[in-house]
Amino acid sequence: MESRTEIWVPRTRLGRMVQEGRISSLEEIFIQGMKIRESMIVDILEPDLEQEVLNIGLIQKQTDAGEQSRFRALVVVGNLNGYVGLGSDKAKQVRTAIQKATVEAKMNLFPVKRGCGSWECGCGHSHTLPFKVSGKCGSVRVELLPAPRGVGLVAGETAKTILGLVGIQDCWTRTFGSTRTIPSFAYATYFALRETYRVMTPRDWAR
Repeated sequence: MESRTEIWVPRTRLGRMVQEGRISSLEEIFIQGMKIRESMIVDILEPDLEQEVLNIGLIQKQTDAGEQSRFRALVVVGNLNGYVGLGSDKAKQVRTAIQKATVEAKMNLFPVKRGCGSWECGCGHSHTLPFKVSGKCGSVRVELLPAPRGVGLVAGETAKTILGLVGIQDCWTRTFGSTRTIPSFAYATYFALRETYRVMTPRDWAR
């Protein structure tokens, strides 16, 4: 990682601050309201980030030169401890599409608030969501509800993968629309998780 850092030439102010050591964690970035525009920032601050390929689709386009085929990859990344990102990109080769989507996912990384918002539990540990949130993409709407400890992730495979990479252990879900459309389902779940960051909690007031 050190050799990569030496080769990397930051193009943004945030990138230079990370390279110089003035910012040493993702939390500092979001507290200051800054946006990640370089994937190397995430590589340096979260080198153990995990990723999963959610979907690979074939895109065919008719041009004057004939039919062109490209692959679109959908990738989710997370650190299993409150951060998740989702990215999608296309390329002529599957491997390239996955690499480009991974870079996009890293730049879309954001924090997710966790807690114990279930009235059936009240254990005080950060195993689920602090409150109900919902997100929508296309015809798909997803509601994420706090669940007591031991319930697990009651969700479809796409949502379960995303929630798992966040570090959420227990969660109820309700879905509406065509959830078989994996990209829309994934982004609806992603947008729902983003809502946790936009709501202030008593814990945030204490800070």
